[in-house]
Amino acid sequence: MDIQTDRHYAINLNVRGIQPSSTLRINEISNQLRQEGRDIIKLGLGQSPFPVPARVVEALQKHAHEKDYLPVKGLKPLRESIAGYIQRNERSRCSWEDVLIGPGSKELLFILQLAYYGDLLIPRPSWVSYAPQARIIGRSVHWLPTHAENNWQLTADELDIVCRDDPSRPRILILNYPSNPTGCTYADDQLLAIANVARKYKLIVLSDEIYGEVQFDGKHKSIARYYPEGTIISTGLSKWAGAGGWRLGTFIFPPELRPLQDAMAIIASETYTATSAPIQYAAIAAFDGGADMEAYLHQSRRVLKVVGEYLHRRLTEMGAYAQKPEGAFYLFPDFSGFRDALARHDLLTSQALCQALLEDTGVAILPASDFGFVPDHLAARIAFVDFDGSEALNLASGDYADRDLDDGFVKQACPRLVLAMDKMEGWLGKL
Repeated sequence: MDIQTDRHYAINLNVRGIQPSSTLRINEISNQLRQEGRDIIKLGLGQSPFPVPARVVEALQKHAHEKDYLPVKGLKPLRESIAGYIQRNERSRCSWEDVLIGPGSKELLFILQLAYYGDLLIPRPSWVSYAPQARIIGRSVHWLPTHAENNWQLTADELDIVCRDDPSRPRILILNYPSNPTGCTYADDQLLAIANVARKYKLIVLSDEIYGEVQFDGKHKSIARYYPEGTIISTGLSKWAGAGGWRLGTFIFPPELRPLQDAMAIIASETYTATSAPIQYAAIAAFDGGADMEAYLHQSRRVLKVVGEYLHRRLTEMGAYAQKPEGAFYLFPDFSGFRDALARHDLLTSQALCQALLEDTGVAILPASDFGFVPDHLAARIAFVDFDGSEALNLASGDYADRDLDDGFVKQACPRLVLAMDKMEGWLGKL
């Protein structure tokens, strides 16, 4: 047998056939096309457009010399800072000992599944990496049904139906809000109802709140308020502090789940060892908050809200159906109204739709099939991030400081997003 072929078949069966993360793949494809001279509007990778706040950058510069291995669970002053952040935001008791630091919340989610032997419950649509991680580890995934008319949100009744057949089975429910890919979030009564079902079946809830600080009304609340004993809060620096490439995430555990936290720390000690020391020191400045951080978040929310509303209106006018976003920087438009026109061009899947749109217009978006849907579900995710976040913040806090942001602001601060809508509208109109 050929040696290379033999080595190929030695690859773990759980990994074989899995493609690279679709968000990272579309980013690399977009960058490659740009290098080849194409004008690509990058609405695929959900990277925050805003700069890392100045005080946080200064803290990183100040601590660039820090080179020691830090404790596996994280730097104590940072863990204290995050505990204080949770206490301020959620008005709940939190100790520094409840906090675990990792090189991105993505890595922490992976080792959570290694440490806890349970099935994954994932509402559809979901972020692209939840299910592939479970497959790599060998965990079972159960997709939970949601519906467009309910903003693609899980209901307590649907969760109860899934759990009642085997009530004692260990499970992790992943709840992400504001949502990637829809931008929608949960109201208090929805969270309370889900919490009651989770408590009934003793579920562990992984509450992915990485976009909590960019909920447009600034009033994000965690399900941990209603199910504190079984909820792990997940957050980090990537989406609300603009520091995705810094790779720092955190899980906040209830004391009841300390054995699970300790088990994850054991895995961490044998894998990534610890998170980068300078990054941990710098992160204290972000989680400590302050007037400058509040001003940064206030303007970020204003910008994202008006951009989301503008794109939602444009998509609706061109004949696509989308939920109005309430946070984050995503829209999840449905193009099924164009099904017959798309079929005439042999575009029968969301993947084919997105590929043709990219080739014909240079607008890069991700197909619904990357978010848990069957191939012929003609929807896609738009990450409205291709604009200069620094310029947008300066304009919002300057010329628009004392007036509402409007279409004029969007056209001035985010011209490539306006161009993307023009290109999409023209492309759809010519089908």
